[in-house]
Amino acid sequence: MRQSPASRILLLIKTEGPQLASAIGATLGISSEAARQQLTRMAEEGLVEAISETAPGRGRPPQLWHLTAAGNNTFPDGHAELTSSLLTTLVAQLGQPALDAIIAARETETLTRYSEEIRAPDLPSRVQQLAAVRTGEGYMADSWQDADGSLLLVENHCPICAAATACAGFCRSELDVFRTVLDAKVEREEHILHGARRCAYRINPL
Repeated sequence: MRQSPASRILLLIKTEGPQLASAIGATLGISSEAARQQLTRMAEEGLVEAISETAPGRGRPPQLWHLTAAGNNTFPDGHAELTSSLLTTLVAQLGQPALDAIIAARETETLTRYSEEIRAPDLPSRVQQLAAVRTGEGYMADSWQDADGSLLLVENHCPICAAATACAGFCRSELDVFRTVLDAKVEREEHILHGARRCAYRINPL
């Protein structure tokens, strides 16, 4: 099904970060003015906002369009409110060890499943396979090689963000899974839970 211009703009900003109206227009194949009109309508709906960036010299500073919290919420959230409530209740009724057991069980299940799907002999291919698996789970992941030779895995969305917010153990567990299944050194450089727009991981051989 063909996406609406608003949906395409939301996806573009979600995956590529804040954008100029002119850049959005170029990507959508429309004029800058048409893009600004669409963005203005979306801003009235509370989905995006324009933030002026500091620019050297004189002249009007450029405006980059960002997603608002409402704009981010248009993407799958894994039943955020219910998940957060269940985790809070679990800890209150059964204690932290019960939650730790759930995280450990999820880690074991995830590692088993990933190990069956990520079998490439070389690290770059394994990272690509992991990105594909994560995209299938709703993380909107991508991977590439950086200028310094290290590999980057980027996840533009977190469908379990509510669960991770309620318990950072889920994030620690996923990082351990990445390290094991890739058989590599993996460091998280950007983290949605810490205010970044995405989660980013730098990957190097052991």
